[in-house]
Amino acid sequence: MKKIVLLFILLPTCLQAQKLRVAVAANAQFVMEPLRIAFQKNSGVAVESIVSSSGKLTTQIQQGAPYDVFLSADMMYPETLHKEGLTQNAPTVYAYGTLVLWTMGKLPLSSDLKVLLNPSVRHIALANPTKAPYGEAAMALLQQANLLDKIQPKIVNGESIAQVNQYILSGAAEIGFTAKSVVLDSSLKNRGHWIELPPKGYSPIAQGVVVLKRTTDPKASQQFVQFLRSPAARRILQRFGYRLPTT
Repeated sequence: MKKIVLLFILLPTCLQAQKLRVAVAANAQFVMEPLRIAFQKNSGVAVESIVSSSGKLTTQIQQGAPYDVFLSADMMYPETLHKEGLTQNAPTVYAYGTLVLWTMGKLPLSSDLKVLLNPSVRHIALANPTKAPYGEAAMALLQQANLLDKIQPKIVNGESIAQVNQYILSGAAEIGFTAKSVVLDSSLKNRGHWIELPPKGYSPIAQGVVVLKRTTDPKASQQFVQFLRSPAARRILQRFGYRLPTT
């Protein structure tokens, strides 16, 4: 009897402590923190973010991962989940990402990417294009510049943008392609130097958000999606270099 009474005492506390689990593509790792704080302040709902490549997170969701919301680096992965009946509704675009070229060294950066042919550049980091949309965008840019065949032996694939950042920061790669949202984070914006790459060189990186069918809190999940369209969230996204869809 005492155990039953204790259970009823503790149950509200357990429910209250449950966090909204948001699967986040690695490009949005840094912007997610101020978004999380602002959402929690406005709603009272705590958020836990799980960061990886869009492809890997999609596989995890397909295998039953208990996430509530998915922030992808593209629309293809959330649309795939929607077609498989794993989402509450169709995904929507919450932001457009921007690709940059980043180095810790003193390499002369330019939008024509000729620096990649420099003999001192032995390793070029980019996210796995089969799993990470920013890696796919980088490959498209290299193909358009007719550089892919020439620099292919130098390419080092990271599982996600997060791993690419590690390669660049550690010097394991002399240069690499990452998201503008990464280099604008306060902890990294004074590290090395970077150049924004022309968006005409790759398809728009339309980043999708969707509520998953397996969510244990559909109300809070929808609240989070709606919050991403709010003036407060849009200001945060713009601060991290994202372009915004028209409201």
